[in-house]
This record gives sequence, C-alpha cells and structure tokens, in this order.
Amino acid sequence: MNFSQKTVLVTGANRGIGLALVKALLKRPVTKIYAAARDPSKLPDFGDARVIPLRLDITDNDQVAAANEAASDIHVLINNAGVAAFSSIVDGPIELVERDMNTNYFGTLNVIRRFLPTLQGKTDAAIVNLVTIGAFSNFPILGGYCASKSALFSLSQGIRTELASKGIAVHTVNPGPVDTEMAREFPAEKADTDQTAQNIVVGLENDQADIFPDAMGQQMFETWKSDYRELERMVSDMHHAA
Repeated sequence: MNFSQKTVLVTGANRGIGLALVKALLKRPVTKIYAAARDPSKLPDFGDARVIPLRLDITDNDQVAAANEAASDIHVLINNAGVAAFSSIVDGPIELVERDMNTNYFGTLNVIRRFLPTLQGKTDAAIVNLVTIGAFSNFPILGGYCASKSALFSLSQGIRTELASKGIAVHTVNPGPVDTEMAREFPAEKADTDQTAQNIVVGLENDQADIFPDAMGQQMFETWKSDYRELERMVSDMHHAA
C-alpha cells in the first residue's frame, strides 16, 4: 500500500490505537485523514489541516450513512472503533456480551457494507479491520470481546475473498495487549501504543494481509500456528494465575 495522495478514514480516532494511527499516518504523504469519533469534541488537536473531524457511532445507522456521504473520497477504511467488556461470557451480564458483538462485529460490518460503493473503483482501495490476538484463543476475562473479534476475523477472511475481484484489499490487525485506556484492566505487559501504530502502517505498506504489530501478538500467533491447543493452554494458565 502506498499512502501517497490517499484519503483515509480512521474510526475510534479519539484515543488508543486509533489516535496513534492518525499520528502515524500524518508522517506519510496522505492527502486527508477523516478522524472519526462518537464525540468529535473529544478528538485532540492534531495540528495538521489534513485531519478532518467526523462524528461516527458505528452502531448508529444514520450516522454511518452520514459519514459515508461526508467521506465519499476515501481510499482506505480503517475500522478501529470498538468496545471491550471485562466480564465472563458464562455468567457475566448478557447485555455486555451483546454490546461487544453489536459494536465490534455488526457495527463494523455495517460500516463496511455502507462504504463499499465508495471504495469500489478507487486505486489501492483497502479495508483494515482491527481484530486482536484474542480472536485466536479466547481470554475469559474478555470473553464477549474475544468472541466478537473472532467473528470479525472470520468476516475479514470472507470479504477478502469476495472483494478481491473488485480490487479492494482486506487486512486484519491482531495485536496483543497494548497500553491503551481500553486495556488498562488487562493484567499483562503491554506494548507501546505509538510503536504499535507505526508497525501497523509499515505492515500495510508491506502488503501484509494479517498484521501482528507487537511482540506478544507475534509470539502467540507463532504458538497458534504450531499447535492451537498449546495457545489455549497458555491462555488458561494466564487466566488461573491472575
């Protein structure tokens, strides 16, 4: 992927990886970045006229439609917005499981479906879905979140095949724990947010279909490739040691 003269939309750009991605992309010769957030007033001042604030709650159909109309010139859609409930999928509130799925899976799918006509015909068009290494083995402390991200990874595989003939690349990003507000309760060493974002952008430039932008995510994926049950055992040991 060459970001020169490209217009990019980043959802969930007000904090965490989304905010860091906007900063990383500003170091490339992009034409414009739509920085989307449920409340644009919470976006920082990026100090660059190429950043255009955009109101977007990905679970709100009217806002998704309005965002598509406002950002009809994009080449790259980065689906970063999401939620994470620290709750058991077995006996935690079912409402939290539903919120994770409605936002991370159905909300992202809704954005993709709405923006597809916009992306078709664009040079080097791409969809980038922020998943997680937890899509490969469910962390019980984030049971609903991991399940929703597993669904998103499967979705990404499906549309990658379906959209190849339309010239739209599909990438997944699968980090381990990253030092963000969302992950503050996760009991593990966390990767630096800005470095993670930089690694994501480099992965896209290197045309990596599935990006593992931090050391823990890479290590866990290598374990999964070798023996997926071994990764499950690792996660189980982490859970019981916590």
